[in-house]
Amino acid sequence: MTRHVNTDPRFGEGHVAARLDSVVSESGTRARTTRRNARRGMRRTAILGLALFAGLAGCESLLEVELPGSVQESDLDNPALATTLVNSALGQFECAYTSYVASAGILANEYINASTWLDINGWGWRGIELLTIIGSCPNNRDATGLGAYAPLQQARFMAEDAARRIERFPDELVPDKTEKLGLLMAYAGYAYVLLGEGFCEMAIDNGPLMTPREVLAIAEERFTAAMEYARAAGNTRLELLAAAGRARTRLDLGDLEGAATDAARIPEGFVWNAEYSTTNARRENRVYNLNRRNRYLSVNPVDYAGLELGGEPDPRVPVIASGLVGHDGVTQHYYQDKYPTADSPIPMASWEEAQLIIAEARPSEAEAAINRLRARQGLPPYTPSGDLLADILEERRRQLFSEGHRLNDMLRHGLPFPTGVNHKGQAYGPITCMPLPEQEKRSNPNIRG
Repeated sequence: MTRHVNTDPRFGEGHVAARLDSVVSESGTRARTTRRNARRGMRRTAILGLALFAGLAGCESLLEVELPGSVQESDLDNPALATTLVNSALGQFECAYTSYVASAGILANEYINASTWLDINGWGWRGIELLTIIGSCPNNRDATGLGAYAPLQQARFMAEDAARRIERFPDELVPDKTEKLGLLMAYAGYAYVLLGEGFCEMAIDNGPLMTPREVLAIAEERFTAAMEYARAAGNTRLELLAAAGRARTRLDLGDLEGAATDAARIPEGFVWNAEYSTTNARRENRVYNLNRRNRYLSVNPVDYAGLELGGEPDPRVPVIASGLVGHDGVTQHYYQDKYPTADSPIPMASWEEAQLIIAEARPSEAEAAINRLRARQGLPPYTPSGDLLADILEERRRQLFSEGHRLNDMLRHGLPFPTGVNHKGQAYGPITCMPLPEQEKRSNPNIRG
């Protein structure tokens, strides 16, 4: 799989080469009862997570955090805080996830820019401005900043740090300790998956540069650990979440039989959601806010509006012409109706995704897997076009619309990104995968020259 860089001379090849050292070609294949109990109170702001990262902006490195106020690092080594540690890590991931889905969605052309905000414009034309974007969790419903690097890194760190602390606590002082560890490992796995799938390259905890494949290998380890913890705790749903995540990761890594074996374990009807709430802006579904509340992003009407199957609207891609223009006063605006409210959940793992993993990993079973999917949704049977992979990718494009998968599918299969100019007449830049932010490169002693 090749990560593509558009060396359009409009940007100057020398300039692009000098600044896009992270956007380079890479050889090789790229690589919920119990959950509710563990997350009781999750619908409040993840106070500890906010405390841990409130000082982020003042740190030299993204993960070098001064704990504010009276919260000391040693205070966290308290078994009474185990549930808080888990809730904080999971809440941080859910915030990161919705930002990732929105950011990856615009890069993958599921969404187009319908705003005048400068910090959205760069995403709309995939410009070199993205080299400086670290992203953040929003603090208000009108937040315009996209990007998910810092939120995902914080989610990963919080999950792994919490797991290390809880592992040391005496078993008798931490109810459901094994289950908590399984949740943390599973969510750490998903953070690694997104860092591996969506970014050109990566660094972890001030370490050296890593390829996406190396990041995904860690994700596989975390999911395997999560499965073992879940099995020991007797938590079948959690084990299925981890198995689904490992199937996804193994598909990315080219372990097709391993991916199919894991995916085949996922039962019909299974779904594990990232959950959102209107308790405060940080806990809201950003896709809803960006697309429906504020009309900063529009669904791309060319590729996603009016999709049909068997002469009828395809319900997997619910797109509605709003009859309005976007925030910019120009762009004809289209709503996604997959997340119709600010507290709509976003699937992290599902039986539907698992069927599509089977279809891709075991071509001889692809037709049966696609038809199982379609039958469950009352859709007409699949008619092969003669290009099986293209058919599978089209099923994924529709079934997994706005779930954060399309960008990875485009990158790992070398699918073309739009070139020329966008709907506003702005020239597309060279970015496809998300760059490792320049701030990380400057502050990381294992990267800076």
